[in-house]
Amino acid sequence: MSLMRVSGEGLLLGVALDALFGDPKRWHPVAGFGKVASAAEKWVYGDSRWRGVVYAGVLVGGAGAVGVALERVAGRSVLVTAGCTWVVLGGTSLGREGLVMARLLEGGELEGARGRLSHLCARDPRGLDEAGLVRAVVESVAENTSDAAVAPLVWGAVAGIPGLLVYRAVNTLDAMVGYRSPRYERFGWAAARLDDALNWVPARATGALVALFSGRDSWRVLWRDGKKHPSPNAGRCEAAFAGALGVRLGGVNEYGGRVERRPEMGDGRAPEARDIRRAVGLSAAVTFAAAAIVWSLR
Repeated sequence: MSLMRVSGEGLLLGVALDALFGDPKRWHPVAGFGKVASAAEKWVYGDSRWRGVVYAGVLVGGAGAVGVALERVAGRSVLVTAGCTWVVLGGTSLGREGLVMARLLEGGELEGARGRLSHLCARDPRGLDEAGLVRAVVESVAENTSDAAVAPLVWGAVAGIPGLLVYRAVNTLDAMVGYRSPRYERFGWAAARLDDALNWVPARATGALVALFSGRDSWRVLWRDGKKHPSPNAGRCEAAFAGALGVRLGGVNEYGGRVERRPEMGDGRAPEARDIRRAVGLSAAVTFAAAAIVWSLR
């Protein structure tokens, strides 16, 4: 008996579309959702948790309602499922951005790399040297392997098209307002906690898949260091990648004037520019493995 509410073939086709084309270049539904969320923030914002709960609840609920409507109309349609999967996945675009950063850093173009870093993460690039930029990219590729690829597939398998859309809505809101900054400390609390909850299982699945591909060192670092990270989820992904690549991640990060000192993960050397390409390749392998597992559950 199938464990899935949607077409496994549709999810797999969506992964293939993402691999071939990356994010849609125009009329991207996620970008449209982001514009709606920005407009809603202007109306709802207040320095309080309850306003953030209302903000996240309305937007996430709206995404879920769209998903329910699509599923009622289309049922287990392969094409509709594939289309929804394609627009919520971001694994290929993640890999492409990683490779852009690799080329810039391998060519010694530090200013170009600093200007491009915002495509991957919110870390302040102004004071980062080559080593800091490389570490930021590898950590972002590791964390976003779960956020952009594995987690959407997990929630698509568990909750169908509504699961796909709700997950992407939550993850987008977390990227927009889920920061520990004076503006969003309280208002973004609900979005951040929802994102933590929805990524709990996918992050650990990502870490396990990385370790399965990479062997004992990855398992050891994942088990020992994954829980050290301040995020309940990102640390599992970053620790597994650190062990797999034989590098050391973690350290001091700056976000718009706010400094975080994170424990180090892994026993190896500092990551180098060539490790970005290795991280991107590992991320792609994990994505396809997750897709194969999802397809096998159809």
